[in-house]
Amino acid sequence: MDDIGIALALLVVLFALLGSGVWVGLALIGVAWIGMALFTTRPAGDAMATTIWGASSSWTLTALPLFIWMGEILFRTRLSEDMFRGLAPWMQRLPGRLLHTNVIGCAIFAAVSGSSAATCATIGKMTIPELARRGYPESAAIGSLAGAGTLGLLIPPSIIMIVYGVAADQSVAKLFIAGVIPGIMLAVLFSGYLALWALFNRDKIPPADIALSLREKMWAARSLIPVVILILLVLGSIYAGIATATEAAALGVVGALGLAAVQGGLTVETFWASVMGATRLSAVIALILAGAAFLSLAMGFTGLPRHLAEWIKALELSPLALIAALTVFYVILGCFLDGISMVVLTIAIVLPMIEQSGFDLIWFGIFVVLVVEMAQVTPPVGFNLFVLQGMTGRSIFAIGAYAFPYFLLMVVAVALIVAFPEIATWLPAQMKTRAG
Repeated sequence: MDDIGIALALLVVLFALLGSGVWVGLALIGVAWIGMALFTTRPAGDAMATTIWGASSSWTLTALPLFIWMGEILFRTRLSEDMFRGLAPWMQRLPGRLLHTNVIGCAIFAAVSGSSAATCATIGKMTIPELARRGYPESAAIGSLAGAGTLGLLIPPSIIMIVYGVAADQSVAKLFIAGVIPGIMLAVLFSGYLALWALFNRDKIPPADIALSLREKMWAARSLIPVVILILLVLGSIYAGIATATEAAALGVVGALGLAAVQGGLTVETFWASVMGATRLSAVIALILAGAAFLSLAMGFTGLPRHLAEWIKALELSPLALIAALTVFYVILGCFLDGISMVVLTIAIVLPMIEQSGFDLIWFGIFVVLVVEMAQVTPPVGFNLFVLQGMTGRSIFAIGAYAFPYFLLMVVAVALIVAFPEIATWLPAQMKTRAG
């Protein structure tokens, strides 16, 4: 059987396993085993044992459960309520008014969460009822939350960046720093669109609340102090070179526990709920990464990635054409797979092409995060859509339609980082300079 036949056969087996309800990690291990048993002479059992152990015992991976736990702790505090109270008075003069609390609230919470779904759920549980009560259009409220929730992946700390860093053997700290400017840029694009939409739909925006003095606004903003301190603790320690990503994650957990205790939200029940929530999600991701590592090894033994890279090279695609093709590929893939599965399934095959084309792998990590963000708002498998469906009772496709303008803004963001790669590479370069 030729390479194309092998690839198609393994792809059919993979989708058959996924379609039958088998866990993603186990499906990856099964496909890798079949690939090695049928198309190589290597002993599959020994390779599986050593590869899964090696993938699971990575020190870099220890940051993952810690950041997940930090997000779980904060999810169970009054953080979102305090953030809304602190932000709302400052939004009254902007076109679109309180709709901007979705974007800015998600951007702030993203800097202490790392998860798109957690960001969307935490901010949404406060803003959706408040915006509905005040008469804001449902389409704008839900759509902006679906789009802004994706900032949880791009603004560090980010779970998907840790997964990419492990899979591509890149510095997680540099990936975190590289996501700062693109994350702010995307938040500005979202808020800019909301302001523009509001200017053309003035009749749909409720009147402003009672105007507050600057002193009253500053007093309301005190609610933001704890989360700002936590952001500085986590990201500041990384950027200043004081802590690695894993050490910063540990600091974040301690800070989150302290914040929850001060707010009165830390009880035995919420503590164990956060521990078990983080354990379950971490175990699922670890299994997927282990399966992906074994699949990558199996693909290497079959020679498929090398042959695919040679085939792509033979097409003589320009670097721009390659990135355009990969964008379309990931958007289509995102209709069927979650973001982590997308990364671990494709990175071993895609990276050789990217390296051949001369792209910086830190920059490519930010590109991957942006296209994975698109997958969060594309039906039928869009995690933010699932979260909002549970919160609002609306159909996934209706929420997807509300979020479509934000999907297009993410396409614009991809175009901007392709045209101006310094958006993603400038800050990591400064970090390198400081370290030197």
